[in-house]
Amino acid sequence: MPKASGRARRLLHAAEGVAYWAAAAPALARLPAAVGYRVACWRGDWLWRGQPGKRAELARNLRRVMGVELTQAAEHELTREWFRNASCEALDIKRLRGNGLALRRLVEIRGQEHLDAALALGKGAIVCSAHFGSFDGAFSVLGACGFPVTTIGRWQHNYTTGLSSAERRFWDRVYAEPLRRHRKRPNIEPWTGRFDVAARAASTLRAGEVLTIAIDAPPLDVDLARAVEVPFLGRRARLLPGAVAIAQATKAPVLMCFAYRQPDYRHQVLEISPAIPIDGDTATAFGRCAAAVSAAIARKPAHWRYWASPVDLATLGLLRPEPADSPSLEAGPLAGIALSPSPEAGATPLPAAGETSLGLAGRERGGHRDGRGQPAGVVRAAGTRHPPAAAAAGRAGISTSLTHCHPCGTVRS
Repeated sequence: MPKASGRARRLLHAAEGVAYWAAAAPALARLPAAVGYRVACWRGDWLWRGQPGKRAELARNLRRVMGVELTQAAEHELTREWFRNASCEALDIKRLRGNGLALRRLVEIRGQEHLDAALALGKGAIVCSAHFGSFDGAFSVLGACGFPVTTIGRWQHNYTTGLSSAERRFWDRVYAEPLRRHRKRPNIEPWTGRFDVAARAASTLRAGEVLTIAIDAPPLDVDLARAVEVPFLGRRARLLPGAVAIAQATKAPVLMCFAYRQPDYRHQVLEISPAIPIDGDTATAFGRCAAAVSAAIARKPAHWRYWASPVDLATLGLLRPEPADSPSLEAGPLAGIALSPSPEAGATPLPAAGETSLGLAGRERGGHRDGRGQPAGVVRAAGTRHPPAAAAAGRAGISTSLTHCHPCGTVRS
């Protein structure tokens, strides 16, 4: 009976998530922003109250990684912020309709002069972010502001096992399509062994365009050998440094970019850093980028999506795997979950935005394996010659894990 009850709850949440993304969020996105985002927050509160297990998991993961103790009031506030932020992310994406002005006028860009200066060098620019806040919407906002943007990342719904073709088309339409509208080219999809990923990235940079990457994805098993350990959140994390490898090979400047949601939930500040030094060995240079991600999470912990998954945190090296750890707390902008605290008022920091799921039962975590247990899409490039940029980035590991989260998948890339 408990199993049947749990399955019924998951199906209910899944149905609600589909209805929200297909009908409610588009309607709310056409209302005055103050009204639409207020309703989105109410939905986040409803999800927060209806998922006590997930609330506890989010707080537990934060405590384990950050080493902080939360009062009950702080835990409630921060986990609620996480749910609210994810619910609001759907509105961000839906407000990208048309020329994207409906979202652009809610986003203040600070540091655009740094991006202008980087592009003026004629080598393109690599804009690095993390699975933090409404990062996907932020990349598309740059495109809507006139910057030619290409993203290294996968649309996860194309690879998650167990999804029907109808489900893939649905998520492509409601999630990916609005984001693609303001980007220059299709995503460059990273897969282990595919050196054309770096070659296409180098081509984008040679054209003087912007390449965007979320650099905090946990490596898949096949990529662990190329991961580097860097200081991260007071610990050491295993991450793939491919973005810096490409930058060092192409001489393209690297900038960091983070979108911070404001206390009213509808306004955001998109901060773009000056160019990050990329001198020294790849691991050292990449460590500077990882430090910027750590600083952003410390500033607004509730914006980071990976708090929702103890398995991903363990893969990153931030947690020790425990038998009690669930295979993965499903995550994705859809079901409206987000870990984002309110540091402005001195609140105790907690997790981040946008990683909830539709509760799709039976989805294999990170389900990208073929029948032989290999990641789907892996290409063996035996005997082929590759340009220096491609070879360098391939060795460093710009591959499978640089991907997008999405509504129907897990946080794991």
